[in-house]
Amino acid sequence: MTSRPTLRLGPVAIALLAFVAFGCAAVRNDELVIGEFGSLTTNDATFGISTQRGVEVALDELTAKKEGKIGGLKVRMVVEDDRGVADEAATVVQKLINQDRVIAVIGEVASSRSLAGGPICQQAGVPMISPSSTNPEVTKKGDFIFRMCFLDDFQGWVMAKFVAEDLKLKKVAVLKDVKSDYSVGLANYFTQAFQSMGGTVVLETSYSAGDADFRAALTSIKAKSPQAVIVPGYYTEAGQIARQARELGLKVPLVGGDGWESEKLIEIGGEAMNGCFYSNHWALDAPDPRLQDFLKAYREKFKGDPDAIGGLAYDAANVLFQSIDQLAAQDPKAFAGLSSSKAGTDERKAADRKLRDLIAATAQYPGVTGIITLDANRDASKPAVIIEIKDGKKIFRTSIAPQSKPA
Repeated sequence: MTSRPTLRLGPVAIALLAFVAFGCAAVRNDELVIGEFGSLTTNDATFGISTQRGVEVALDELTAKKEGKIGGLKVRMVVEDDRGVADEAATVVQKLINQDRVIAVIGEVASSRSLAGGPICQQAGVPMISPSSTNPEVTKKGDFIFRMCFLDDFQGWVMAKFVAEDLKLKKVAVLKDVKSDYSVGLANYFTQAFQSMGGTVVLETSYSAGDADFRAALTSIKAKSPQAVIVPGYYTEAGQIARQARELGLKVPLVGGDGWESEKLIEIGGEAMNGCFYSNHWALDAPDPRLQDFLKAYREKFKGDPDAIGGLAYDAANVLFQSIDQLAAQDPKAFAGLSSSKAGTDERKAADRKLRDLIAATAQYPGVTGIITLDANRDASKPAVIIEIKDGKKIFRTSIAPQSKPA
């Protein structure tokens, strides 16, 4: 048998073939690709999982109503795990934009990771909607960045108002996570508001995300005899802090922000969480029919209750779907440019800008986490609720509207 001659390609030819093969695989004119990124595997993994699930419920509804299509094109989600690391968040957002060619991005929950991914979306001109990053700096990264939640300056004020007026406390200690933009910012906003209301912060101390032993800080806090401890961090550490505080005989309430919102909070903290409070975006027992319909769909699909992070992600996905649908109806040429052009091209820039403008115009959208109107800074102005933990259950305590916050 005679052998066939071997075809040898130089490195340039190989690179060109690889580029062509990749390009053919990546370019799809018959679908709309949307990216979502979050932490799926680390300490705050329930945030990323909840976000993914909320988006999935929205997609299920789109499938039921429109066969999963907008403007005749199939909607496909690409989900990336950033492992709870800001640098990894930047990496996966680059991948979503440059490799998957997404037309929009949903994420992140943690403000530090939204602050890492946001500038990349802004530079590429790809709209990004954070469901639940509350740090005010997030949307300041550019006019393509949006959010579905209230801001930490409002949330810090809500926490302070509740502690000062509802609990009628005058002296508190603050225990914050120095590695978290969210925790540091929320601690600052709380302190400013609480002091303006006549309250005193007797001690501010800190820990770092991932710590497991908080006894030294809690012992220092106990020595100052505060009436409450403000813990503006995430649920994993909050549960551990509550346990260790009770072990040390520190029985005063712990008060947190929406970073506590997870099914794992009470699982980690156990009975030590009873008598604690946190600000949040919703309460599951609210009678809103939109919320109850979402809860029914979520429970049927995932066999459990969602947290507010999942609700915010559901709202973010639906606001995005609504905006894309409006673009398809109002400007078919721009809509076609979303799926057929790579980010950065003139055609795609024009389409991205029009989609951005439609998202920015969102007003009185009936979300499951409240009525959503985006302001000039692309932030949602919404009420906050206070959740009380009692007998191992999360119970609605009160609601505080943004209109009551002084300018």
